[in-house]
Amino acid sequence: MTAPGRRSSTFTRLLRHGFTDPSDAERLLESVELAPIRNDPVLLEALGGTADPDLALHGLVRLLEAQPSPADQRELLDTVIAAKPLRDRLLGVLGASAALADHLARHSGDWQALVMYEPRDLHPEVEEFEQGLADATDPVSLRVAYRRCLLSIAARDVCGTADVAQTAAELADLATATLRAALAIARAAAPEDAAQCRLAVIAMGKCGGHELNYVSDVDVIFVGETADGADEDKAVRSATKLASHMMRICSETTVEGSIWPVDANLRPEGRNGPLVRTLSSHLAYYRRWAKTWEFQALLKARPVAGDIELGEEYVAALEPMVWTVAERENFVPDVQKMRRRVVENIPVAELDRQLKLGPGGLRDVEFAVQLLQLVHGRDDASLRSGTTLDALQALAAGGYVGRADAAQLDAAYRFLRSMEHRIQLYRLRRTHLVPEDDADLRRIGRSLGLRVDPVAELTREWKRHASVVRRLHEKLFYRPLLDAVAQLAPGEARLSAGAARERLIALGYADPAAALRHLEALASGVTRKAAIQRTLLPVLLGWFADSADPDAGLLNFRNVSDALGKTPWYLRLLRDEGAAAENLARVLSAGRLAPDLLMRAPEAVALLGDGDGGRGLEPRSRGHLEQEILAAVRRADGAVQAVTAARGVRRRELFRTAAADIVGSYGTETKPAEADQGALVDRVGGAVSDLTAATLAGTLRAVVRDGWGDTLPTRFAIIGMGRFGGHELGYGSDADVLFVHEPREGVDDHEAGVAANRVVEEMRRLLQIPSADPPLLIDADLRPEGKSGPLVRTLNSYAAYYRRWSLVWESQALLRAEPVAGDEDLARRFVELIDPLRYPAEGLDEDAVREIRRLKARMESERMPRGADPKLHTKLGPGGLSDIEWTVQLLQLRHGWAEPALRTTRTREALAAARAAGLIPDEEASILDEAWVLATRVRNAVMLVRGRAGDTFPSDSRELAAVGRYLGYELGHVGDMLDAYRRTARRARGVVEDLFYGG
Repeated sequence: MTAPGRRSSTFTRLLRHGFTDPSDAERLLESVELAPIRNDPVLLEALGGTADPDLALHGLVRLLEAQPSPADQRELLDTVIAAKPLRDRLLGVLGASAALADHLARHSGDWQALVMYEPRDLHPEVEEFEQGLADATDPVSLRVAYRRCLLSIAARDVCGTADVAQTAAELADLATATLRAALAIARAAAPEDAAQCRLAVIAMGKCGGHELNYVSDVDVIFVGETADGADEDKAVRSATKLASHMMRICSETTVEGSIWPVDANLRPEGRNGPLVRTLSSHLAYYRRWAKTWEFQALLKARPVAGDIELGEEYVAALEPMVWTVAERENFVPDVQKMRRRVVENIPVAELDRQLKLGPGGLRDVEFAVQLLQLVHGRDDASLRSGTTLDALQALAAGGYVGRADAAQLDAAYRFLRSMEHRIQLYRLRRTHLVPEDDADLRRIGRSLGLRVDPVAELTREWKRHASVVRRLHEKLFYRPLLDAVAQLAPGEARLSAGAARERLIALGYADPAAALRHLEALASGVTRKAAIQRTLLPVLLGWFADSADPDAGLLNFRNVSDALGKTPWYLRLLRDEGAAAENLARVLSAGRLAPDLLMRAPEAVALLGDGDGGRGLEPRSRGHLEQEILAAVRRADGAVQAVTAARGVRRRELFRTAAADIVGSYGTETKPAEADQGALVDRVGGAVSDLTAATLAGTLRAVVRDGWGDTLPTRFAIIGMGRFGGHELGYGSDADVLFVHEPREGVDDHEAGVAANRVVEEMRRLLQIPSADPPLLIDADLRPEGKSGPLVRTLNSYAAYYRRWSLVWESQALLRAEPVAGDEDLARRFVELIDPLRYPAEGLDEDAVREIRRLKARMESERMPRGADPKLHTKLGPGGLSDIEWTVQLLQLRHGWAEPALRTTRTREALAAARAAGLIPDEEASILDEAWVLATRVRNAVMLVRGRAGDTFPSDSRELAAVGRYLGYELGHVGDMLDAYRRTARRARGVVEDLFYGG
């Protein structure tokens, strides 16, 4: 007897053998049923070898309790102790699957299915499973027989007799036998229908690929034909009845549960299409309507039940279409779209636990293998396997995948599939989520042989294998291309030139010959530079292929690398700083502007890294920019050198802004695209406007210092107008300005005027001198009298003009006036001068409102470029920028005197103020804001993509696709983008009609 407070020796032994609840286990061992063997050391040793000893012991006691007689109990106990194969199988299953333990408790004689240990029992195939299901005559008996067969598969799995690939194949063979048995039951129930038709069942997905899970939908397609000259319509109806009945037999829940759902949604037209089609109907659909993913699905098509001859005809007829899918016109955008992991529908809380769909999951491996099969299987029949691991092995043997990569991917896939099997086996439920409970993780870890610290070891191994998949997923496509051109590993099978070309075309490269030349230049040789680039390129090439112009991305990368390759920090930056390489790939492949800016000063690539706390792409304030530019001006020798330095800063900061805009719009693997499109627009507009103001301030200082020393004879200020004054400049915008001056004491007006004009002329000249830096064009056409008036006026001259001659359009233009450089006191007094004009007391009279409307209507009719589609013109088209800005400005002119919040130069701020003041309903304000943001984004995109400004969508298909990618549309969806723009603009125009013309 154990002393109080001390644990029994049995308790201690149970702990040592892996039991987590020794007290309950001790109680179960004391049960009457286990009395004959409770002290037998073999039992405890065997239980300790299972995945979950507590679960195994509990299941064994339940099985003994379910035996119909003491003699049956004794037979079971004797066999468990005497027959090691049975003991390992039975206890292994009981310790891994509560669901199969429940089955044995209900069907107490089924443990006998585990006694057999003949050689043929090691790896049964369809024939053996058909024998196991032969006595099933209805859905209930079929389920019982199915689980009896499943017992033997699970036993071989958990005991290690079968590896994960063999287990998956056996599960597919059992599914095949089950579909045949279910179809036989359906045919027996409707002999007349059976006589009318030939019905073939084609397995798809994992069943077709001979790699099924324990619990998975069994994907099928049905093909029907007439039998003995029957009417085709009647035959198809009969085949449909049989197919539907067969699906119900497998899927419906009975007293014995269900087997698995039979899913026919991969058929032509999915669930909207007929369940059964004739062979000719299938062929007609695939020839005319099928999408790339449907041919990808057919990689795994395999006839399994019904009329096998008809099924083989189906596969033979479709096979040529499958292996020529890479020649289809839309293959490249389809592939690029499919290559992106679609995880949006996975709840965020589940993403990190997803074995199948998450990053580094099973689907990454399966998709990568299938894509390479589609690209290269046309010319190499050895790749045409529906089984993932067999296809991966064939790809490695043919040189389409590196052998080392294939080996790592094979090991990772096997481990992840083993985890998936163990997770599903426990409850026989369809799931791909790794559980969070430690008890579940412990059971899974122990079942995979991780016994020291099962939870920690399992988590570590899972994360390691998922990381391998993530790392190799992209490299799988590109590393063989580098091996083919670098030729560093003798004896390794390599891609042929033709295979390399096919792969590059499939991944979106329009000029594969040039791409291979670039790869050879970058990756060949034994230098440190080439070695690092061979490491970087597989990932970079994948990011390039994610863009609309992979060729440009690769060419630009070669150019940057040629310029910086000998600079020690460059390759170290890309290799060691996580964000830099991906940011660079996005920037180089998104269009012409950013790469052009970068190539003029490649050292700006340093901005793309994680340095400075990851703030390299954050816009700098106007104060910081002015400080840097003015310091450069002070150090310069003369105005030309000073303005060159200022323009260099401007070029670098334009690149920073463009790069941040591109990265924010595309997103990265660690950070999704910016959801707030308005924030992106405001960031660009503010950054470019601040940069322009700082550049003008530096240029003004340089010109004054060069011509007059420290003091100009006249006070001088620059007033930003239009988008510049509104902090809304785009990449290609001119700087709209007014120049105002005021003679200093003792300086006559003529001398002051000459000096002011010289300043303006010199500023314009210096900012437009041809150089490596983009010019900054100064536009003063909004000045009094327009192009006919003087470039510079005194403050008194402005006052006299506005007092006597000012027109309503000038008051409207002055709504955007804001000082940007020069004498702050003079600029302040200029603002005081114009405020009564732009915010007139009591608002505009009706004559002025009519004049504004007349001017707007004339502009719409006269300024639209000939041949342009008005509905897609972002500036002058209906619902475009002009519509929205004139509407907002009319509200400012009419109500700014009474609503201080409306006194802003910024369109979105004024619109928000009008909404807050109740001048425009919330919904209408949102419509205008959305349209303004979208139109501005399109203009920014056009400049980024084409390298020159434009107000309409590009006509070139690749440029149009690049605009779409910037706006968040996948490749192949430019039509959706244009429709969305038209729809947004149309709604905005409706609001404009109401507020501007009707209000």
